[in-house]
Amino acid sequence: QKEDIEVTLLPAGHCPGSVMFLFEGENGTVLYTGDFRLAKGEAARMELLHSGTRVKDIQSVYLDTTFCDPKFYHIPSREECLNGILELVRSWTSLTRYHVVWLNCKAAYGYEYLFINLSEELGIKVHVNRLDMFRNMPEILSHVTTDRHTQIHACRHPRDDDYFRGNRLPCGMTCQNGSPLHIISIKPSTMWFGERIK
Repeated sequence: QKEDIEVTLLPAGHCPGSVMFLFEGENGTVLYTGDFRLAKGEAARMELLHSGTRVKDIQSVYLDTTFCDPKFYHIPSREECLNGILELVRSWTSLTRYHVVWLNCKAAYGYEYLFINLSEELGIKVHVNRLDMFRNMPEILSHVTTDRHTQIHACRHPRDDDYFRGNRLPCGMTCQNGSPLHIISIKPSTMWFGERIK
């Protein structure tokens, strides 16, 4: 027995290209999320999730997400996190040009929102190892650089933590013009919130 189904890809807001799958057929409608991150009100603006003026009748939702766990009861919004990081980076980098920040990003993708906003707000490009990984995301290219002489780094090394402990960045930088760098590390990670009770 055959049945035609319609499959719609909806933006998941997780990392570039991430999607949720909406399956619609004679036997009902199913939403499979995968990892997703949607702010309040974003689903209401997804036209393909609606039929006329109301949300489609979805019989089953399959939540396949790392954070579907009670210990992640409170995760701050993306805006709250960005504002906290902006405040910290601004106060540190304004001390001297030798005060630099290392964004300890464990994944290759998914931090574009952070890089773009830091660069726009502070006027400082973010150092990355390579630009070719962003070739299909032209909106970020003016916010990242391979020039190590910047105050915000998201460069990576196989042993990042060892490098940081030695007061050097993963790209090997320890000083500029003979002046030692003062480095702080920021680890933008949602996992952190599941390790705390409050």
